[in-house]
Amino acid sequence: MMRLSWLLRRSFDFGEREVAHWFPGHMAKGLKQMKTKLKNIDCIVEIHDARIPLSGRNPIFQDNLGIKPHLLILNKMDLADLTQQKRILAQLKQQGVGKVIFTNCLKDQNIKQVVPAISELIGCSQRFHREESTETCIMVIGVPNVGKSSLINALRRTHLRKGKASKVGAEPGITRSVLTKIQVAESPLLFLLDTPGVLSPRIESVETGMKLALCGTILDHLVGEDILADYLLYILNEQMQHRYVEHYGLEKPCADIETLLKRIALKLGKTQKVKAITGVGDVNITVPNYNAAAYDFIRTFRRGQLGVVMLD
Repeated sequence: MMRLSWLLRRSFDFGEREVAHWFPGHMAKGLKQMKTKLKNIDCIVEIHDARIPLSGRNPIFQDNLGIKPHLLILNKMDLADLTQQKRILAQLKQQGVGKVIFTNCLKDQNIKQVVPAISELIGCSQRFHREESTETCIMVIGVPNVGKSSLINALRRTHLRKGKASKVGAEPGITRSVLTKIQVAESPLLFLLDTPGVLSPRIESVETGMKLALCGTILDHLVGEDILADYLLYILNEQMQHRYVEHYGLEKPCADIETLLKRIALKLGKTQKVKAITGVGDVNITVPNYNAAAYDFIRTFRRGQLGVVMLD
C-alpha cells in the first residue's frame, strides 16, 4: 500500500497533557515484600513487553533488586515487530542488560531457553548464604500485565506437564502480593516467586505513559481513551500497519481519529441518544459513541488484529 505522506502525520502532538500517577498501596507493599525475600533468591527474572523493550522498565528494580543475577524476558513477541530485534539488543547491552530472551508465553515459544539461561547465570555468580541449598529459587518481577504469571504457567507446562499455578488476566493488577514458592522444574529443582506488577511512582514522560497504556500496562483512563486511540492511529500509520483499513471497512488509511471512530461506531452499532436543544424544544438524536469505538480500537490492537509494532 502506498504511503500517503500528504495525509498522514509526521509527528504526534502530546500538547500539555500529563499522565495520572498510579502507584496503589499493593505496589508499595509488594516492593517491600520483594526486598525481604531477596536473601533466599538466586536469580531475578524480569519480564517486560517486547513492544516496549526500552520504555517503562521500573528503575526501582535496578536500584533495589540489582544485586542478584538478572535475566530479561521480552514477552508477547508475537505482537512486536522483530525486524528491530538487533537494534533493541544492542541498546539493551549498552544499558548493561546481558541476557535477553524473547518469548510468547501463551504458546510456549522460546520457553525452553529460560531454565538453561537461569542455570548459566547462577553458575557464574556467588550464591551468598545459599551454597548449601540444593534447590534454585527465582523471583519474577516486572511492571503490570506483561506476562509474569503467564511465564510461570508456561514453565510448568513445559517442564512439569502441569497446569496453571498463577492467575492470569488481561488487566493490570491481577497479582497483588508476593506468592509462595511455585515449582516449575525438577531437573534442576527450580522454584519461582510470582510478584505484583510494580510501576515507577513517576512515569518519565507522557509518551512513555502512552506506550505503557497501549500495551495495557497502566489503566486506560490514566491517559484517556480518546488521546490513546489517537496515538494508536498515529503509530499504526507511521509504521505502515494499515490492517485497520480492511478491518473496519475503510477505503484508505486515515489520519483523523474522529473520522475513524465514527466509522467504527457505525460499523459496530455503537451509538447513543443525546438530547439536543433546538428552537422548537429538546429533541433526542442518535450520535456515534466515540468512547465505545475507541475502546474497541484499542482492544483490537492489543489482541494483535491490527498488525505488529515496535513502540521504542
